[in-house]
Amino acid sequence: MQKVKRYRILITGVAGFIGSKLATELLNLGHEVTGLDILKYDNSSINHLYAKKNFYFYKADVTNKILMRKFLKKKDFIIPLAGLVGAPLCENNKKEAIAVNLNAIKIIVNSISKNQKIIYPTSNSGYGIGKKNAFCTEKTPLNPISLYGRTKADAEKVVMKHKNSVSFRLATVFGYSYRMRSDLLVNNFVKTAIDNNKLEIFEPHFRRNYIHINDIVNAFVFTINNFYKLKSNIYNLGLSSANITKLELAKKIKRFYKGLKIKIILGIKDPDQRDYFVSNKKIEKKGFKAKVTLDHGIQELLKVFTNSDVKIKNNY
Repeated sequence: MQKVKRYRILITGVAGFIGSKLATELLNLGHEVTGLDILKYDNSSINHLYAKKNFYFYKADVTNKILMRKFLKKKDFIIPLAGLVGAPLCENNKKEAIAVNLNAIKIIVNSISKNQKIIYPTSNSGYGIGKKNAFCTEKTPLNPISLYGRTKADAEKVVMKHKNSVSFRLATVFGYSYRMRSDLLVNNFVKTAIDNNKLEIFEPHFRRNYIHINDIVNAFVFTINNFYKLKSNIYNLGLSSANITKLELAKKIKRFYKGLKIKIILGIKDPDQRDYFVSNKKIEKKGFKAKVTLDHGIQELLKVFTNSDVKIKNNY
């Protein structure tokens, strides 16, 4: 049996939606994880990790250059997840958004050696409004329509100057995590359906790609194990069968939540003007393919929101 290599991994934003799930899996696989977070939204999402002997947590701000240089030393992989996520949050906190989403990434890239590896998640929201009859590929010019999108797109450029790096442009994430969010579109639609028995949808034709959080975690693990096959590249990361419109998503939820009423609201603009389909062929050709379906995720979320008193503190 082949021995699995164990790495020293730094995760910023470790207590977040993705971070808490990813750290759990990496620790279960035997890696050493150092986690940083300011615990702004949830101070209990990593409680189950403190007993792990290979988990080291520090309450720390990623914009502190001196501290970051200390934590970055001797790490094999850096996974920067700390950030102000979402257009509304960034618009309301512009200075902080630039400091955390962009300047903190510059600190990382300028502080590490050429042999240290970065796996950077950004958002495919940078595609903005796509062409009606075309999929966005990694070669599609970025056209971010929010400060959030701009900071992430600019940070990706910084990361890709470091040759030992991989960037994932994430589809809209759904599913359950230890630090739960209900502002993500699938999660939000399911919770709203349960709370109100009704979904009111603006601009129902808007298109988007989706991915379950477990597939994101699996993609990061795949990348760690196959880094040299993927490095120095940008990849869209989504579920290829989940390129659908908002109305199609609502109808999927209705299949599992029978009493749901769907109402289209005309004449009002959705605050999030993203509208595109995405191709995930590039990462699939490298050997990774997202597998958790929207149907499975919707059923999971219905159980979570119906049967548990899950603690949720959204970003905005």
